[in-house]
Amino acid sequence: MNYILDFFRRPLLKVPLAFGGITGLLAFIFFLALYFIGVTPLGNKKSLDFGIHVIMMAAACWYYRKNIGNGMLHLWEALSICYIVNTLAALVNGWLIYFFITYVDPAVFTNYLAEMHQLLIQGKAEMVKNIGEAEFQNMLRNVAATERSEVISDELSKKTLMGILPIIIISMILRRQNYSIMQDPRKQ
Repeated sequence: MNYILDFFRRPLLKVPLAFGGITGLLAFIFFLALYFIGVTPLGNKKSLDFGIHVIMMAAACWYYRKNIGNGMLHLWEALSICYIVNTLAALVNGWLIYFFITYVDPAVFTNYLAEMHQLLIQGKAEMVKNIGEAEFQNMLRNVAATERSEVISDELSKKTLMGILPIIIISMILRRQNYSIMQDPRKQ
């Protein structure tokens, strides 16, 4: 058991887990802010919370480089940190949203489903032309059959896909290696 606990005490895991938890809470606060100002918090406006993810991934890499790596950060460390922050934040945010739409205000989810249904109906002519009537009716059934628990996997999959490019960019920008080990000692 101590071996497992020691594994989670390593800075390469401990720092991004802390930043990921904080990021998930901040993203949920953004969700609540949208809820309180009257915007559908599960709609397209919610994807703006990814900005919080990007800022916190960069902050986690910077913190690790400054305080743990003594000014050095390898590319693989930065990639690992960013992916852990992004994944944990998506999971925390997804679960908090799930509990909110299940126990606090279930109307948020039903309103979201109604908006999705209405959007499909508004674009019916174009969609039927592109994909056919049978597939359009299948889409309508899928919207109606959406479960609350799908919010968690939806959050995780969207944040993972949205994170690929920013994670690579953040990792490339914030990496810093010691190249003195690559110099020939005979030339010094």
